[in-house]
Amino acid sequence: MSIIAQHGDIFILLACAFGFFMAWGVGANDVANAMGTSVGSRAITIKQAILIAIVFEFLGAWLAGGQVTETIRKGIIDPALLEQDPQLLIYGMLASLLAAGTWLMIASMKGWPVSTTHSIVGAIVGFALAGLGIDAIGWSKVGQIAASWVVSPLLAGSIAFMLFKSIQSMIFDAEDPFAAAKRYVPMYVFLVGFIVSMVTLTKGLKHVGLHLNFTQSLLLSVLLGLVLMFIGIQREKRIARSQRQSDAFGFQGVERVFGVLMIFTACAMAFAHGSNDVANAVGPLAAVISVVNTQGDVGGSASVPWWVLILGGGGIVAGLITYGHKVIATVGTGITELTPSRGFAATLAAATTVVLASGTGLPISTTHTLVGAVLGVGLARGIAALNMRVLGTIVMSWLITLPAGAGLAIAFFFMFKGIFG
Repeated sequence: MSIIAQHGDIFILLACAFGFFMAWGVGANDVANAMGTSVGSRAITIKQAILIAIVFEFLGAWLAGGQVTETIRKGIIDPALLEQDPQLLIYGMLASLLAAGTWLMIASMKGWPVSTTHSIVGAIVGFALAGLGIDAIGWSKVGQIAASWVVSPLLAGSIAFMLFKSIQSMIFDAEDPFAAAKRYVPMYVFLVGFIVSMVTLTKGLKHVGLHLNFTQSLLLSVLLGLVLMFIGIQREKRIARSQRQSDAFGFQGVERVFGVLMIFTACAMAFAHGSNDVANAVGPLAAVISVVNTQGDVGGSASVPWWVLILGGGGIVAGLITYGHKVIATVGTGITELTPSRGFAATLAAATTVVLASGTGLPISTTHTLVGAVLGVGLARGIAALNMRVLGTIVMSWLITLPAGAGLAIAFFFMFKGIFG
């Protein structure tokens, strides 16, 4: 207990620095989930994407990042095992933040879209192995997370494939694509309103004092979807048929409509991502602050001070500005060529998968989900439309993430143990 009393301020300062570093990694790597398809399909420029993400990621992290976050990430370790040696939890959380942040920095520099959740989970597994032994880890939980490597890309890819095929058959294959777009786009506008509301309500607003269950969220989302559809129908009446010489089919106007829809989905995905994934950085930080302030009480959850969420949101924004463009380029242009309609299908499919996962409690990675959705859209045009070399690199980086996080965390854990005794 004297170690915590002696070095408490140093532990908190280190936790803040490493928490910011981890949040930087989340911004540099994970924000491509919200913005990659919008930039790749040229619906918005990279500068516009960064501005949208700065606003909505920060608001998501600050407003809805969670007043209470689980200390021991998603039930991987039993807190009771640390009651006799609470300083081990501090070393472990510091090591986990530094390890996950380091791996995300390496991945972002290479342009690999990896999962920030899996990075921190791998790091916590590594610390638990080093500090507590193999029996201390909830392997069933780790198994569930590993299963999401297959489940989330498959689910999102299937939804994206079907969505894009429906757009293709109902609109682009019609005799008059522009007239078909005017007829069917309100249906997609409803879908956007519904899914965007569901993503925001199920992922985002539970910590702002708006406690809605899944059924209430569902009914409210249907209502918001209908309102948006009505607005869309009114706005559509003003769109005139613009024909270019190089655009014999009238696709230009149709793609412009999908480009506008993509901006809605991008804003919602950025808000939901900020609210959800800031916990990867501030969760271990909150745990360290809680243990130091209570002089060694290892609880299951820790209250997050408001300034910690601002630190997390600031870190996400810093990472996005400095390195975000690399992973955005991989997701947006590296896997397959995107247009606004293809990007729309991929983003909406990813958002739908996030909602389904929230409703069923399935642990998924937003990164794997979006890459799977882009893959599904590419497959709808045939296997030749996919860049298999880039895909191979992405899958390899996914497989390395858990062991890389674990290995780095073990090294850092023994380093902190050696420094502080």
